[in-house]
Amino acid sequence: MNTTLVSETKTIMKTTISDLRQLLKVGLSLSVVFSSIAGYLLAVEVISFSILSLLALGGFCMVGASNTFNQVIEKDVDAIMQRTKNRPLPTERMSVNFAMTIAILLTVIGIAILYSINPKTALFGAVSIFLYTSVYTPLKGVTPLAVFVGAIPGAIPFMLGWVAATGNFGIEAGFLFMIQFFWQFPHFWAIGWLQFEEYKKVGYNMLPMNTKDKGAVKQIILYTFIMILVSVSPVLKLSGNFMIHPITAVIVAFLGFIMLYYAVQLYKTQENKEARKLMLSSVLYITMVQIIYVVDKFLQ
Repeated sequence: MNTTLVSETKTIMKTTISDLRQLLKVGLSLSVVFSSIAGYLLAVEVISFSILSLLALGGFCMVGASNTFNQVIEKDVDAIMQRTKNRPLPTERMSVNFAMTIAILLTVIGIAILYSINPKTALFGAVSIFLYTSVYTPLKGVTPLAVFVGAIPGAIPFMLGWVAATGNFGIEAGFLFMIQFFWQFPHFWAIGWLQFEEYKKVGYNMLPMNTKDKGAVKQIILYTFIMILVSVSPVLKLSGNFMIHPITAVIVAFLGFIMLYYAVQLYKTQENKEARKLMLSSVLYITMVQIIYVVDKFLQ
């Protein structure tokens, strides 16, 4: 009897932990924390591990809160789409009230932690949650412009690290914001291409003009090119204290041209496999670029 009880308890705990991981989208949350840490390292001369820890924990709470609010709002929509139908809320393994409690607690804790770093960091964290849950999420079923709105909270984490380090939002933080802002378009439009039929079932507009054609890919190519230009522009030393060496600019451009190559291939073939390659190359791009920037900074 005790063995059975222990086994059942372990199963329940395993399921609960799995559901919480899905609710918070732990992988995505950690990638956002990584961006914030990269932004912090770019700004400081001497690393404060206490501030770095607060930034990581506060950032994780804020992103986890955004993801949880999002899943509460989209519970019925998630139940329809193949990719999301097994999430804890659509399957009713978790109640909406429980999820809302988690989201609110994470919001309060996250803002408090970020405020302990400095008020501006907390402000940008709060703005990110508001835009993601109250503007971007409702607009997904209304207009393709939702992607533009969603790109704003999506671009905040990289520059949030700089603000946490300096207490200021200047030209440097602005450049970090723009790099991640323009990156979002090819990344999310590639996902929109792959999930077009699924999104169409629930009325989501996740491609330019909500059409899966060469016109959409032209937009992807355009924004990829802009992303490359913005990413290498710190080599011109017009971005305040955020500067990169010429060799760094060449490496960053090369990574960008890999994305551009797959975007052009998607234009030629209009096949999902090319969109998947573009999406994966975009994840590689933003990760490697942030690492390269930090390495460049500490080699100067």
